Amino acid sequence: MSLTWSAKDHKNTNPPPAATGIKRPRNDNGNKVTVVLGAQWGDEGKGKVVDLLATEADMVCRCQGGNNAGHTVVVDGKEYDFHLLPSGIINSKSISLIGNGVVIHLPGLFEEGDKNDKKGLKGWDKRLIVSDRAHLVFDFHQVVDGLQETERQAQEGKNIGTTKKGIGPAYSSKASRTGLRVCDLLGDFKDFSTRFKNLVRQYQSMYPSLTVDTEDQLRKLKEYAERLRPMVRDGVYYMYEALHGPPKKILVEGANAALLDIDFGTYPFVTSSNCTVGGACTGLGIPPANIGDVFGVAKAYTTRVGIGAFPTEQLNASGELLQTRGHEIGVTTGRKRRCGWLDLVIVRYAQMINSFTAIALTKLDILDVLDEIKVGVAYKLNGKRIPHFPANMDVLHKVEVEYETFPGWKTDTSAARKWNDLPAKAQNYIRFIENHIGVPIKWVGVGKSRECMIQMF
Repeated sequence: MSLTWSAKDHKNTNPPPAATGIKRPRNDNGNKVTVVLGAQWGDEGKGKVVDLLATEADMVCRCQGGNNAGHTVVVDGKEYDFHLLPSGIINSKSISLIGNGVVIHLPGLFEEGDKNDKKGLKGWDKRLIVSDRAHLVFDFHQVVDGLQETERQAQEGKNIGTTKKGIGPAYSSKASRTGLRVCDLLGDFKDFSTRFKNLVRQYQSMYPSLTVDTEDQLRKLKEYAERLRPMVRDGVYYMYEALHGPPKKILVEGANAALLDIDFGTYPFVTSSNCTVGGACTGLGIPPANIGDVFGVAKAYTTRVGIGAFPTEQLNASGELLQTRGHEIGVTTGRKRRCGWLDLVIVRYAQMINSFTAIALTKLDILDVLDEIKVGVAYKLNGKRIPHFPANMDVLHKVEVEYETFPGWKTDTSAARKWNDLPAKAQNYIRFIENHIGVPIKWVGVGKSRECMIQMF
């Protein structure tokens, strides 16, 4: 077989082997990546699913978001909280990559690493790679985030309910082409300082009350730069080498979730990045041909943090029970999560966008004590079923939810480790969900630790 390449080979999307020194057949698209994504409003337990898969992964990558994300992973009785670090960092044999689509708050990154180091996460900085194209979140971005929320409350009587971690303002800087990246910080520091001061002045012109100790900030950033430098690589080249080198198991960990996606979520009550499958491509430089399995993660009920429409929310004893039993407190914000019945309209909508290979259904055990369990299966508007998920939030607030009601199984499922351990009524509940969304359920979660994930196939 010839390994030569020419412009005539228009079907061959790979560059010439000479460009990287890797020789391979031209029909070889390289390693496939596995993607794990939230199928609701976040907080579905993605970290647990990633942790399960990461035990065998060679690489675990974050592709979007910032330290507004929160993943809790329990291993050997120790509870780790991750915000910027990929959950796969626990695996000492795996490389963790923070991609170009992530916005990085350096103080937050190192504080998180040091905090988990004290819990026993040793050597995390030796197995972390950071893309040189990732944008930086500065302290003043976080202050501006808070000012914007205050302004929205004053002007409109409501805010968005952001985490105030500076994520929106950082992505705004990126989109307005005034943002600063990791490669800028590690380049000519004099040039970086000038651009940093210009960015501060830009925000101060919009928010006169914003005060920034520029010189102090720059001093700290210079220190962070030296600590960061050994971790930084050209993310595109690093990813390409991983995809087209020896066989590797590569895992992509989504932050946030489909209904918080900047394009497809419940706008404007969303995050500032693409947390659907397209974000894996743009946030890491992965061609679509290299996307393999896409696993969606959904709770056995629904929660959301912050403000925005929530059709199946239960502002009653059922909602309080889900909140209490599920310990529904935001990992990042410490806010109580709003709780309601499982909404299969939003899960099907997430499936339309992401085309999930399979679903992980988490926190089934929280439903163990209920006499009956409801599942939202359709929305009605003016008495008629609507086939789509509404884009307009005023419309979404007006929909009437059509429910299916199931008898509760009234049995403790937390010790279940295989399908046959689950009571028949719980099995019926799971099979209904599976059939309604048309996607197989691969895992069922009945507790916090990785041992509590029942694998179905």
